[in-house]
Amino acid sequence: MRELVASPGNPIPEGAAVYSLKTRDGRRLRAAAFPCSGSARGTVALFQGHNEFIEKYFETIEELRSRRLDVVALDWRGQAGSERELADPRKGHIDDFSQYQRDLEVFISQVLSDRPQPWFALAHSMGAAILLDAAHAGKTPFQRFVLTAPMIDLANLRFPRASRWLADTLDMGGLGGMYIPGGTGASFIEKPFNGNLLTTDPVRFERNAAILRAAPQLAIGDPTIGWVNAAFRLMRGFESPDYARRIRATILMFGCGREMIVSNAAIERFAQNLDSGVLAMVPGAKHELMMERDEFRSQFWRGFDAFIPGEARVS
Repeated sequence: MRELVASPGNPIPEGAAVYSLKTRDGRRLRAAAFPCSGSARGTVALFQGHNEFIEKYFETIEELRSRRLDVVALDWRGQAGSERELADPRKGHIDDFSQYQRDLEVFISQVLSDRPQPWFALAHSMGAAILLDAAHAGKTPFQRFVLTAPMIDLANLRFPRASRWLADTLDMGGLGGMYIPGGTGASFIEKPFNGNLLTTDPVRFERNAAILRAAPQLAIGDPTIGWVNAAFRLMRGFESPDYARRIRATILMFGCGREMIVSNAAIERFAQNLDSGVLAMVPGAKHELMMERDEFRSQFWRGFDAFIPGEARVS
């Protein structure tokens, strides 16, 4: 799937351009650009989390455009409008998170490179973890990072060492392409609102569910064993205080008070070790801050506006 999809209450932002990218290992990715009207004071690159898609962020994109910021966005490999890694399109699989760096590489070179500077990154959950990994390696061109619910570690793992051992054992045993135990091909937002872990806002939840009713091919289900094992390997690196200290980037992180997917304790520890980083908590919000109720989203935008100045490029 390459084209953007409009759905009830979620129109495609004006002036959108869609890109079909090819990574150096041959994967096809979908990306898009959304210019603001008038002279842009910079560009925001939007990086989604696991099991998300560009269409889900149309509202956020419009809010960024209203701030005179151009926006570019990417669907990571294995999900949304990008090529899947396995034959079953509902399996959002990855062998190693380093593969996402190839997505980032082609996206920067072919989509971001001709956009107005300065460049900023806005990333959620898995996308935030990928961006932190790139920043640690000194491979990103972004002036500042805004990260929501970064996937530093997973929440509520009763036996984390046993969970990691099991994922690694099953993966090494050739079962990496299977869903995690108990997992299915149903997306979180194809399930009922009541009891969901993503947002307290029923209107935005329903809007996102309507997108998948209009374009079910955008959805993936629960992660595979291989994806989880790859995530565990990445997150193991985050545990070292030196990992955060080596990041030479200016970062604003947001944590959510009712978080049940990623670990707030791990986020707090990581933020404390950043040389140039700050963490803002939003009490009452669930995992997807940009999909939350206005009372929570307004706290995000106040922080964003104070942190992202931006200047128009002088030619």
